[in-house]
Amino acid sequence: MTNSTDPAGTSPESPALRSDVTGDAGPGAVTIRLDHRSVRKSAVTVFILAGVFLLALWLYSEISHFLFLIILAWLFAIALEPGIRALIKRGRSRGAGAAIMGGGAIVIGVVLAVVFGQLFFTQAGEFAQSVPALASTAIDWVNAHFGTTLDTSSLSSSLSLSPQKIASWAGPLSSGVLGVVGSLSAVLFDAVTVLVFGFYFAADGPHFFETLASWMPQRAQKVFLNVSEISIAKTGGYVISKIILAGLSAVFHGVFFLAIGVPHWLPFALVVGITAQFVPIVGTYIGVALPVLAVVFDSPWKAVAIIVFATIYQQIETYFFTPRVSKKTMDLNPAIALAAVFVGGAIWGPLGALIGIPLAAAAVAILDTYKRRYDIVPEIQTQPGAAPSPPAE
Repeated sequence: MTNSTDPAGTSPESPALRSDVTGDAGPGAVTIRLDHRSVRKSAVTVFILAGVFLLALWLYSEISHFLFLIILAWLFAIALEPGIRALIKRGRSRGAGAAIMGGGAIVIGVVLAVVFGQLFFTQAGEFAQSVPALASTAIDWVNAHFGTTLDTSSLSSSLSLSPQKIASWAGPLSSGVLGVVGSLSAVLFDAVTVLVFGFYFAADGPHFFETLASWMPQRAQKVFLNVSEISIAKTGGYVISKIILAGLSAVFHGVFFLAIGVPHWLPFALVVGITAQFVPIVGTYIGVALPVLAVVFDSPWKAVAIIVFATIYQQIETYFFTPRVSKKTMDLNPAIALAAVFVGGAIWGPLGALIGIPLAAAAVAILDTYKRRYDIVPEIQTQPGAAPSPPAE
């Protein structure tokens, strides 16, 4: 690239910066001129955009926990929405319906925490402390049946399953709810934040969305209000149906585990109920794996009984409970739901994995309303379970 004078005779001291792309000054030369003011303006714009981006990252890191609490509050509100609308149809105001449904949910949660809370965390702590012994039993069984020479101590050290580390896991669990989630002040602050915003979204949700719509052009207001209505109505029914099905699964599995003498039956039952509903495709197998591993080496027949019971219950749930509980709610593609679990878990951890599906359900409800569908052409249309037809010659 060389600086040169153009045919018009502009001097090299001109404010314009000129370069020959081809490197020669012949008739075919192409000259690029960069104005100093434009360069400075572009540089300042880039620096401002970079600063705004870094500021947004910093702001997100500072308020990400608060945003997570707001999402929980919104999910709490839409879970109450079906009940609130049923009470409105019976003549109650939205505020009264939100108070009745929200207060009832809080009372049920407190009762369950008082009755089962300490038992749950005690059993969870005991299970965490039993992990090294369970791993040792599993290794001894593998060595005895497959002729291997695996060493318990070396395998435990490679997996970082030291007694001290296990004790650090089990200690907070054994001390109860507060030992798991942190100090009392942090728990109360988070709970109050979720409840306050949850009740606000439940009681004043329509007015809140109307206020947001008033900031938009009129042509966009109808679309925005339709989107908010669809996401709340359909996702609310989806969330509450999943909660009911998870509760039923936990109760039936818990009663069965207690009846056959499975240790730590309460946390195992809750794991089965939650994962089966909120982790699609593989959730049931993940939930059942823990109680099976806990009993298979001491009592193989109990492990077989757990698998048989889970298989039978899954059929009952699929053909009896789910059609009755979810008959008026939306369905979610298993692949989308599974992706939502992984994305939510990557962003917010284990609890984020659970709320990822309701957020995906809201997005799918909106897309189902506004997206355009096309009929499948006969050449590629297949019957369920059949192989695709070969293309015509």
